[in-house]
Amino acid sequence: QVQLVESGGGLVQAGRALSLSCAVSGATFRRYTVAWFRQAPGKEREFVAANFRNTHTYYADSVKGRFTISRDNAKNTVYLQMNSLNSDDTGVYYCAADQSVILSSISTARQYDYWGQGTQVTVSS
Repeated sequence: QVQLVESGGGLVQAGRALSLSCAVSGATFRRYTVAWFRQAPGKEREFVAANFRNTHTYYADSVKGRFTISRDNAKNTVYLQMNSLNSDDTGVYYCAADQSVILSSISTARQYDYWGQGTQVTVSS
């Protein structure tokens, strides 16, 4: 049973930074594509960033240059470093993982079978 547990959310002022973590258990972690998605109130879940099978990383245009996804395979953990936060970054952030993600669909939520419970990030202006 693959389980994902996020941590690190909270309230932060605009312009500041915040780091999220996602601990993954029950999987051969290094073979998995891992990703972060977010969902703002009243909006659909949207792609934020992904690391494809421990190789390349991909970002949504809205976070490129501000957010960094990384992974520590020894700790089975994926991270999201978020800098220069603004109010548009407010939402629930979800960690996702799957070993069968197709690269061309890496930003598609339905490609991922395993999800964390989500962690709230609120950016105050």
